[in-house]
Amino acid sequence: MTSILTNNAAMAALQTLRSLDASLEESQARVSSGLRVGTASDNAAYWSIATTMRSDNGALSAVQDALGLGAAKVDTAYAAMESAVDVVTEIKNKLVAARETGVDRNKIQEEIQQLQDQLKSITDSASFSGENWLKAAVSDESATAGNLPTLVTVSKQVVGSFLRDTAGNVKVQSIDVDLDSANVLFDTSGNDQGIIDKNALQSDVALVDGSYYAAVDATTVDDTYSENSDGLWTDGTNFYVKADENKWVATDSTGAVTGAALTTIAAVFADGTSVYELDISDMDTARTAFGDATLTDEDIIDLLISHVDTQLEAITSATAALGSISMRIGMQEDFISKLTDSIDSGIGRLVDADMNEESTRLSALQTQQQLGIQALSIANTSSENILSLFRQ
Repeated sequence: MTSILTNNAAMAALQTLRSLDASLEESQARVSSGLRVGTASDNAAYWSIATTMRSDNGALSAVQDALGLGAAKVDTAYAAMESAVDVVTEIKNKLVAARETGVDRNKIQEEIQQLQDQLKSITDSASFSGENWLKAAVSDESATAGNLPTLVTVSKQVVGSFLRDTAGNVKVQSIDVDLDSANVLFDTSGNDQGIIDKNALQSDVALVDGSYYAAVDATTVDDTYSENSDGLWTDGTNFYVKADENKWVATDSTGAVTGAALTTIAAVFADGTSVYELDISDMDTARTAFGDATLTDEDIIDLLISHVDTQLEAITSATAALGSISMRIGMQEDFISKLTDSIDSGIGRLVDADMNEESTRLSALQTQQQLGIQALSIANTSSENILSLFRQ
């Protein structure tokens, strides 16, 4: 039936055209933005996931910046430690040269003094962003004068990663760097427990199980002694435990030390014999510090060489540890970079538009739109046909 009031064909064509216009608008938005899911109304689940992951990627970017800052701090400390190794090695060489009879030890001390000043300069300069990992209070600052200080650890953190668990909880993990008497050059507490400012042990002191004891001369333990199943050396009457290569400490049959522990700094350390303070131009002062008036000048230099060599090994170990931390931070930086790329790729798979598909779809919709307009035009001509009948 044909009606001049209701044009069903035109209404159908108009409805189709409206639908085509909506699809065309959607396709044009995807082509212009490059996103298949641009708003929550497009796909609420995918939009929510993508928004959260973009936020996490922003956090990872901040982590990467923090890792760069941490790497700079570690690299600064590492470079200073390497220089310190070279300087302490040179001090050791000077002491070995001073061991030779007839050399001018005062002149050698002048060279050593310059090297000691260089150690201080290196340590003071090893600062980045206000932090210096070569100087720290690694012993109890409240220790009373004369008592052995309690060693402490100063923890430093470098932001290492950003995590989100299955429950949606987030957490920032860090790479911990512990500063203690084993890797800090100068103890800022004033107790001289750093590698460079720590004094040598007195010649008659040994360290056993973390406590200092007056050591018994090695000649006390001779061929009549043998090691029993408990690791004690005994002749059946007297017992000893070896404290180092030259010192023995008297014990009872259970291994308990029979001598009283030395508990004061003055009775344990030889003042003024640290790598930073040693002075071979004043042997009498050093002889008094070591607590043994029978020591010859050569004996004192030997003790100083032994101490410097021990501290050099400590610096070398600390440098190696810093190198390992630097390597780990570098690996974490690479991982974060790859992880960020992977997350970006995952977000893209969820929300990015396939431009080949969308461009083809856009062309098809434009063609359909033209056909819809033509169909609407044809439907509207039916009323004109009726009018032509009346004209006849």
